[in-house]
Amino acid sequence: MENQKAKVKRLRFFFCFAFSGIFTPGQKDWEMSYLSIIIPAYNEENRIGLTLLGTFDYLDAQNYDSEVIVVNDGSNDKTNEKVREFESRAAGRLRLVENPGNRGKGYSVRNGVLQARGEFILFFDADLATPTSEIIKVISPIAEDRYDVVFGSRALDRSLIGIHQSGLRETIGQAGNLIQYLFTGLKFKDTQCGFKAFRREAAQSIFPLQRIDGFGFDPEILYLAQKQGWRLLETPVRWNHVEGSKLNPIGSPIKVLFEVMTIRWNDLTGKYDSNPAPTKARSYQYRSR
Repeated sequence: MENQKAKVKRLRFFFCFAFSGIFTPGQKDWEMSYLSIIIPAYNEENRIGLTLLGTFDYLDAQNYDSEVIVVNDGSNDKTNEKVREFESRAAGRLRLVENPGNRGKGYSVRNGVLQARGEFILFFDADLATPTSEIIKVISPIAEDRYDVVFGSRALDRSLIGIHQSGLRETIGQAGNLIQYLFTGLKFKDTQCGFKAFRREAAQSIFPLQRIDGFGFDPEILYLAQKQGWRLLETPVRWNHVEGSKLNPIGSPIKVLFEVMTIRWNDLTGKYDSNPAPTKARSYQYRSR
């Protein structure tokens, strides 16, 4: 069971969301930041600037503490320099973490999450395909102590998609979700959307057991969360396709498929064994806007 102090922190965080401008706790009163945002980045010199600009514009308007961790996955362009340009604007809220070479998106997210200080941890992609206005959708259910893991979905309400991917990519994605269900039993419509939030305790329990370093890590962490008994919510979010993806439309889905096939094997061989979380497992798809 979590201690009373953690519960009090969560309640104060929620009131900051609900009554913006009434209560602004200072860093002195808090041992950790409220919200940690993790952004994995590989050769993102052309997109990371706009993403950080949008992220800090959003955070500057909030009445809670935050940090942004950009994890550089062995980029060979000017991603680092673009990130450092925001050091002054960030005012101590920005950290740049370097991977030991190009290790993959899953490795990058895990590396950032395990270094995060926040009570609530959110990761999203460097292209900011899901706008910052959707952050409250995935954080509030956790702050209100209704869920422990909340993740965005493009499939629950497709009217929220502004700019679609190509028809080929959408078809491949839908087929991949079906195949993934057959291997993992996860009954979610969209596990690959890169917009996922965690209660700190859940993240600290899930991510040390993550084994997949590539793009197939998304269903793995949801599988681990469900296995451990954390409360999961899939919720519709706004999303727009952004050009510049590093994914090969044919090769990457095949690789992800093989990665997903290892999830059940890892479970059967005891690689995911750990103490269960102190909550009853529940999974939901939230459909209201």
